[in-house]
Amino acid sequence: MDTLSWLCQLIAFDTTSRQSNLALINYVADYLESRKLSPWLAHNEKGDKANLFVTIPAADGSTSGGIVLSGHTDVVPVDGQKWLSDPFAANIRDGRVYGRGSSDMKGFIASVLATVPDMQKTKLKVPLHIALSFDEEVGCLGAPVMLAELEKRGLQPQSCIVGEPTSMQMVVAHKGIHTFCCEVHGKNAHSSLTPDGVNAIEYAARLIVFINQLAQQLQQRADLDHAFDVPFATVSTGLIRGGTAINIVPDYCTFEFDYRNLPHMTVEELTEPIQQYIATTLLPAMQAVVPEASIKLTHNVQVPALNDANNQQLHALITQLVDNKQQAKVAYATEGGQFQNSGINTVVCGPGSITVAHKADEYIELEQLERCDHFLRKLIQVQSLSFT
Repeated sequence: MDTLSWLCQLIAFDTTSRQSNLALINYVADYLESRKLSPWLAHNEKGDKANLFVTIPAADGSTSGGIVLSGHTDVVPVDGQKWLSDPFAANIRDGRVYGRGSSDMKGFIASVLATVPDMQKTKLKVPLHIALSFDEEVGCLGAPVMLAELEKRGLQPQSCIVGEPTSMQMVVAHKGIHTFCCEVHGKNAHSSLTPDGVNAIEYAARLIVFINQLAQQLQQRADLDHAFDVPFATVSTGLIRGGTAINIVPDYCTFEFDYRNLPHMTVEELTEPIQQYIATTLLPAMQAVVPEASIKLTHNVQVPALNDANNQQLHALITQLVDNKQQAKVAYATEGGQFQNSGINTVVCGPGSITVAHKADEYIELEQLERCDHFLRKLIQVQSLSFT
């Protein structure tokens, strides 16, 4: 199948993160096995989702080292979105392919799978690997499972290209993302007797204001990186729940926030002042009224940043393959930091635009697919023993 045919087939699999991706994974595995390759799967604990990894060996038969072509198979929901066509049936119009995941990131996966025959017929200097993951969209949960299995099998690729939509521009660094849930437990009371209660919403609000002040301080730091589209680390509160009725002092409130750190920043730089403010300011006031009052901060999603250090050789390779030679750094996160933390030099480069990802009528331009095909063919050529 060519890239467009593969993309139409991949879009037809509803791999929304809340559902299994096994139908797509098994379909791809069957294809690879028909090509006399040996893909292996690494499942989640429940067994209803899986990563897929396959190696196209080098001409000398080696399977270690080489380059990973990585993509996630899950997509975000379409709930509440108004689509002009079925999001899980590829619709081709005006030079674009519309469908959920077309840009993020089944377009890249389609192009990779379409070039498998070319990989196989080329005498490669180093092996090429294909890595398909689950649950990237809900916290990059699948890649660590796959990376652990790689280590168990004694496989250590040298480099990785994560094919997130970058309009085929090389992204050399991205921020990390950390999400937190904060639970505030106070004491309820009749609203006419507020001194008898501890208002969980109000204490949550005080903490949110403090976190916002920290966010403003991050914008004033001297160590910003203006190569990023947003040059400072950000903190944002996105969800809050609490209260029972207007005339009841609420005894419970929970809110969630995320921290998107520059690669050189640690999560402790944010959490330590928050914990100190809780311990020295909020809790003493709350527990003076109700000793059992509490505030619990839980660190949920933890996706590391990708930095551009020690990747010069990989950057030089990708520069040969792309039309746009300018390197970029972006605010969103990918699985790239996880590959890098496993000792695999990593860049992000793939077809499509991040600006249409997750939206209704998500699309990828046919021209972007062609550019990705060309990119991969050049990569294969560069890795050919006959290339000079």
